Amino acid sequence: MRLDNRRSSQNIDDRRRSSLSGRTVGIGGGVVGLIVVALLTWLSGGDVGDVINNVVGQATNGQYVTSSSSLSTYEPSAEEEQLAQFTSKILAGTEDVWTREFQRQGWGEYVCPKLVLFHGAIQSGCGNATSQTGPFYCSADQTVYIDLDFFETMQEQIGASGDFAYAYVIAHEVGHHVQYLLGTLDQAHQLMAKLPETQANQISVRLELQADFYAGVWAYQDNEMFGSLEEGDVEKAINAASKIGDDYLQKKAYGREMPDSFNHGRSSQRVKWLSKGLQTGDPLQGDTFSPAYSAL
Repeated sequence: MRLDNRRSSQNIDDRRRSSLSGRTVGIGGGVVGLIVVALLTWLSGGDVGDVINNVVGQATNGQYVTSSSSLSTYEPSAEEEQLAQFTSKILAGTEDVWTREFQRQGWGEYVCPKLVLFHGAIQSGCGNATSQTGPFYCSADQTVYIDLDFFETMQEQIGASGDFAYAYVIAHEVGHHVQYLLGTLDQAHQLMAKLPETQANQISVRLELQADFYAGVWAYQDNEMFGSLEEGDVEKAINAASKIGDDYLQKKAYGREMPDSFNHGRSSQRVKWLSKGLQTGDPLQGDTFSPAYSAL
């Protein structure tokens, strides 16, 4: 991506040097601990409190345990500092795009989210979280939380790398913030609370696919405003989307897929909706709630 001379966001809260540091010990987890927990729960558009509680629940069921947690001083590497600067510029780009789009659509003021950088563990408005939770958006404090180590996990565990792939992660979480501002997130959560688990998971999939679409819309408009995309960028994001579908990750972790438990969508669905946003740049074409579930 071309980010030279791009501004940095003023809405970054860097807590990496004072985060809670917990040592996580896998028990029979291996790939499950690294991929299912750290990757399958990232980009969660559902109630992050539920996600965090699910992680804790898995710990008590023997998936993994946190053996220690304490305040520690962490010194980021030079490479991580570059990622932090990159993240700040991407967040600024989402601010510019969505501020303009909210005005253009007559949606009122776009209130920019905060983005917290942490290392190890963090106390969020939705409860305690660790790096295993993955990047997430918390509507309680309108904040995106990211441990930058996650980008290394993406690269090493599923082969999804590249600056635009990382930008996709950030833009997806900001997409959940757009859903929150438009009322979509709260409406979906209220509906999910009334439904059986399988049907609630389907609502979660619809939220996730729309956030993928919004990430694509951001990329289209950011490129329109700043000429940010370079050759190969789109392919990197599509590759990332293809490797974070529930079917792909479950097969990698368990050797099979369990459709009733899907809460993010199949790889093909994630690629489809991200691509649609990239191709149209029109947020009004991202209705993932009206189509039949089988047609998503």
